[in-house]
Amino acid sequence: MRTTLTLEDDLAAVLKERASGSGRSFQEVVNQTIRQGLGQRVAGHVDPPRTRRHHFGFRPGIGLDKLNHLVDELEAEAFVARHERETGLD
Repeated sequence: MRTTLTLEDDLAAVLKERASGSGRSFQEVVNQTIRQGLGQRVAGHVDPPRTRRHHFGFRPGIGLDKLNHLVDELEAEAFVARHERETGLD
């Protein structure tokens, strides 16, 4: 439902700050805040899951599409080393 709502300047500033800090829209923040203030959840309303971005800091030149291949190689090396230790083969 679309409606016009007049907010006091201090409330609008806090809501805008929350929206920009969380990556959500102003409308989403206002609706969530009203729900929390009323102390109830609207039946059937479920907040969508949120994901956080993370920069893994890979160096330039590392092919991210080859990481599974690297993991396979490391696991194979660990398996061979473990097998050699267990059987006494060096």
